[in-house]
Amino acid sequence: MVDLLKGALSHNDNGLVFVYTGNGKGKTTAAMGQALRAVGHGFKVLVIQFMKGRKYGEVVAAEKYLPDITIHQCGLDRFVIKDDLKPDDIGLAQKGLNLAKKALRAGDYDMVILDELNVAVDFGLVSVQDVVEMIKSRMPSIDLVLTGRYAPQKIIELADTVSEFKEIKHHYAAGVTERAGIEF
Repeated sequence: MVDLLKGALSHNDNGLVFVYTGNGKGKTTAAMGQALRAVGHGFKVLVIQFMKGRKYGEVVAAEKYLPDITIHQCGLDRFVIKDDLKPDDIGLAQKGLNLAKKALRAGDYDMVILDELNVAVDFGLVSVQDVVEMIKSRMPSIDLVLTGRYAPQKIIELADTVSEFKEIKHHYAAGVTERAGIEF
């Protein structure tokens, strides 16, 4: 029975593609939950955060407690304005995409999470065609998670699982701003 369970928990060559999208809160949190599950089973996880440059709680926790999760931030500590893209925004997004392509071909990680990639595509920081080609050319054993609002239909079609997060109520509307442990 132990051997049967061990086989059920081992990684295989059928990596899955997950997309977490929609206007509700929790997409990054869900992806980090996937990462936590993966490292709990001895897997290595790479997280590339597009358009984020602040040390959010998940970055601090991974650095301090979770050596099997590596996080690269490919953004600055400011909002990216869709109609006013800066060269740094474009360059950092391209850097993130190049890191992702390399990781998805090398096989050093069992799971790769591309946090806010959907938004980076929507803003025009990276092309949807580049992302589609990257998904199709990844090593088949790697699980891939893409987060962010505005997931393009072409990416949704390639995914094995798509979850849409819908905002029903948000604390911002009541004037509660970000705070440690919840938002950052």
